[in-house]
Amino acid sequence: MTIFSKIIAGDIPCYKIAESDKHMAFLDIEPLVPGHVLVVPKTEIDKIFDVPDEYLAEMLVFAKPIAHAIEKAFDCRRCGISVIGLEVPHAHMHLVPINSANDLNFSRSKLHLSAEEMKAVQEKIKAHL
Repeated sequence: MTIFSKIIAGDIPCYKIAESDKHMAFLDIEPLVPGHVLVVPKTEIDKIFDVPDEYLAEMLVFAKPIAHAIEKAFDCRRCGISVIGLEVPHAHMHLVPINSANDLNFSRSKLHLSAEEMKAVQEKIKAHL
């Protein structure tokens, strides 16, 4: 089981943003910036392009209102999307509030927010869903 499967199963706590029968979105615990959300299919599949077509299409549709909420909740030009897939062997996309392409540079240092800060970010996004 990947760490994402354990989060989906409720074995590991998360700062959940949204959930459907096929997908889940939650805050990245080591965000690039506040508002960095992970969107994952509930089916454990390693590579994004191995996700069945229906799930992959629905994943983007599921992410769309979350991206809009991120744009409303944070001072950013847009919500960027990135798929890297090297960190966890479970397909996922990153939704990140950005003002420049460098804001999606995953080689930068990650933030370490307190539980209170994470909860505030979670509530800020959810308020715009």
